Amino acid sequence: MSRDPSSEAAEAASLQVTPAGPHPTPRPAPPKVVVRPRPEPGRTPRRAPAPEAAAEIKIRTEALSVWYGSMPAIKDVTISFERNRITALIGPSGCGKSTFLRALNRMNEVIPGTRTKGRVFLDGKDIYAPGVDPVEVRRRVGMVFQRPNPFPFSIFDNVAYGPRRHGVTSTSELYAIVERSLKEAALWDEVSDRLRSPALNLSGGQQQRLCIARALAVRPEVLLMDEPASALDPVATGRIEDLMNELKKNYTIIIVTHNMQQAGRVSDRTGFFLHGELVEYGPTEEMFTRPKDPRTEAYITGRFG
Repeated sequence: MSRDPSSEAAEAASLQVTPAGPHPTPRPAPPKVVVRPRPEPGRTPRRAPAPEAAAEIKIRTEALSVWYGSMPAIKDVTISFERNRITALIGPSGCGKSTFLRALNRMNEVIPGTRTKGRVFLDGKDIYAPGVDPVEVRRRVGMVFQRPNPFPFSIFDNVAYGPRRHGVTSTSELYAIVERSLKEAALWDEVSDRLRSPALNLSGGQQQRLCIARALAVRPEVLLMDEPASALDPVATGRIEDLMNELKKNYTIIIVTHNMQQAGRVSDRTGFFLHGELVEYGPTEEMFTRPKDPRTEAYITGRFG
């Protein structure tokens, strides 16, 4: 027998429990609370560093070797240098660091009996390719030597020497170049009132900064520095190191140094040379704290060198 729908509804209603009083309005669920650890008193919580963008390669070598007569100085070195970075080359005396540095702007060619094999790419073009002008290479890849070597001219004429050789004759243009270069080398404030004075009257540290200004005057893109502070006192050395950190904003810098502390202070990447070979290359902090090759660790910790 079929049941009356109205009676089914009444029966269902009789089974429901109705709370006393008005029916409560449902509340939304409370927001989820994320509990983070509180920083220690007096300390600012550290943020994770943003990932660094991959730097552009400015100069690189492929299987670069150099001989003095029949004696190999560097052997099959392949390495890349990033734009606007400072790279330090370390290793014991006679390991080929300076020879390698000079190969990057074809300076070894002025040494009789030197032979170079391999390739060096500057912005992707081989500087040893046929038809490449070595003078133009040395303009783009400037060099500062171990000991200050100012010319026996005035301060002004030292800095103006390169631009004059490249055809600049206007006095006003030369003055602007000299002023810009001395300012970039952090020397302008010290010599601006005696530009016609002999450069050899400057102190050792000032002479080295003058040589840096002379290299910058022809607007290089890469600056090679062969132990630029080895002949200077600690104060002058600090000035040169500060200067390098400023210059890397506009230049790619490669330095040779025997000073491990200096390499650790100024460089972004470090390469370790031994017996003419590149043993290890990588970020400076990593190399000095977690070297991959036991020979690198032995040299950095002073067990030889």
